[in-house]
Amino acid sequence: MKVLVIGSGGREHALAWKLSQSPRAQRIYLAPGNGGTAADRNLQNVDLQGSEALIAFARAEQIGMTVVGPEAPLAAGIVDDFRAAGLRVFGPTRAAAQLEWSKDYAKAFMARHAIPTAAYKTFTDAPAAHDYIDLRGAPIVIKADGLAAGKGVVVAQTTAEAHAAIDHMLGGGSLGAAGARVVIEDFLEGEEASFIVMCDGRHTLALATSQDHKRLLDDDRGPNTGGMGAYSPAPVVTPAIHARVMREIIDPTIAGLAAEGIAYTGFLYAGLMIGADGRPRTLEFNCRLGDPETQPILMRLKSDLLWLLDHAIDGTLDQVEAQWDRRPALGVVVAAQGYPEHPRKGDLISALPADSDDAVVFHAGTARDQQQLVTSGGRVLCVTALGENLRSARRRAYEAVAQVRFEGAQFRGDIGHRALPGAT
Repeated sequence: MKVLVIGSGGREHALAWKLSQSPRAQRIYLAPGNGGTAADRNLQNVDLQGSEALIAFARAEQIGMTVVGPEAPLAAGIVDDFRAAGLRVFGPTRAAAQLEWSKDYAKAFMARHAIPTAAYKTFTDAPAAHDYIDLRGAPIVIKADGLAAGKGVVVAQTTAEAHAAIDHMLGGGSLGAAGARVVIEDFLEGEEASFIVMCDGRHTLALATSQDHKRLLDDDRGPNTGGMGAYSPAPVVTPAIHARVMREIIDPTIAGLAAEGIAYTGFLYAGLMIGADGRPRTLEFNCRLGDPETQPILMRLKSDLLWLLDHAIDGTLDQVEAQWDRRPALGVVVAAQGYPEHPRKGDLISALPADSDDAVVFHAGTARDQQQLVTSGGRVLCVTALGENLRSARRRAYEAVAQVRFEGAQFRGDIGHRALPGAT
């Protein structure tokens, strides 16, 4: 089977890498892919974008399955377009993806279906938002309603920070339409985890648990980012909490969507806050795989991903189980100078470690410039490794990171610290 993966990030590289291991995979195309996928003889980049061009390509090449990676094309309705063209595609429709592309919709949906989350209120008027912050106090969380490429969330520790975030989003208009409406919600205490499932419209298949690191700097300091590293499994998600998340969050979400006339097919990501009492609450929904969580999760997946996706498209996920490597995996993001505010592009990547059975460099913000590999985005690479335990996976990943060379490279030195007490 020929497969098309839409996207250019580390998530898409990992998806294509895993799909290429299927004995049924004839050719894996990426649209548009990146500098790393361009160099992989098992993968092929195609410089196309937009539903019309991608559908024409899928028809001409007789693509048997298309997998949509990032949120923007999902929000634009690419799955609806492919389905209307009679093509097999995995991902949620535009209506289903509203769980991600509108924070206000997601919060209202959770309220309607009694899905545990933080108390909130939505604003389009800056003075009213400022008044609400004064009323609620800090810490408090400010979220742009729309898609903002990981830059639309401010966890304000003081009311001054919260007011500045409102001025930035509603007053300054710096996030455009994404920030024209904001959700202000109560700050939740606890430990975060990522809980991702595959959905076929009726059934769900839980993937391995994971935990990412959003802050730019060690010790969870600095600005929020798209994610500076991740590991799987997440020890905080015990079997009892896993069952509770399925019962109280995932199952009611799929059932609630169905009750509102939306059959959810695709990956569903619930960002969780797990309190000291073990109670999980929903921070956000994403309607795709997380990045960088995908990289360690797929390093651990032993099952044929193409086979699982086939069942998901056909509505038969209840007939399969996923098999996982018992070994943990950990990924470290290497970012460009100036990330996240002003990432520099065009720096020559002069050295990378060779991929091996237990360590893989997944590319994200890379491109080819006259046969040279250069940086082209904020998060450049995710160096991911397996180990007999999380500590050894961490050590192996950082050994590989030490071999990466480009000017201005930055990365956290403490990925996995929450699961490794005393680690530095």
